[in-house]
Amino acid sequence: MTETKRRSRLWGGVIVAATLVLGAGLYWFQPWKLWQDATVHESLPAVSPSAGAPGPTGSPTPGATSPPAGPTTLAQGTLISHEHTTTGTAKLIRLPDGSRTLRLENLDTSNGPDLRVWLTDAPVKEGAAGWTVFDDGKYVSLGKLKGNKGDQNYEIPPDLNLADFSSVTIWCDRFDVSFGAAPLTSA
Repeated sequence: MTETKRRSRLWGGVIVAATLVLGAGLYWFQPWKLWQDATVHESLPAVSPSAGAPGPTGSPTPGATSPPAGPTTLAQGTLISHEHTTTGTAKLIRLPDGSRTLRLENLDTSNGPDLRVWLTDAPVKEGAAGWTVFDDGKYVSLGKLKGNKGDQNYEIPPDLNLADFSSVTIWCDRFDVSFGAAPLTSA
């Protein structure tokens, strides 16, 4: 084999390896998401009619109780920035039917790969010291982040004891880091 053929094969192998590494890096980091925004504008979940709701004629159904009260904020907190600039408000809300939801209002953060919304028992710390604490203790994922901007709701499982959780984080599961978090205090 001539020297030229060896060099040609070597460069071919280098190009294939570099292409594979570049492709894997792009898949893993997904840098284009830093320039893509997903905006969500959800209202609080609607409550289905109950026995106390007015009937078709507008008068209460016989034997019915009064309609349930409106949504109640149980706890809330202001989001602070961690790995990425993050602003907005997190609220734990009890709906009139007794179900609970976590509501993110005026959320503004960066988009990223594999972002989740977690309730945790970790204290919210400012700066880099707070970036990685949320998976050290108790946490529950409420699902994938629906959008990096706007207002959105996340259903809280009915059997979840909210007293066990003191904060909310926008968690990047791929890199185990918080984009932003909020301590929850009783309303």
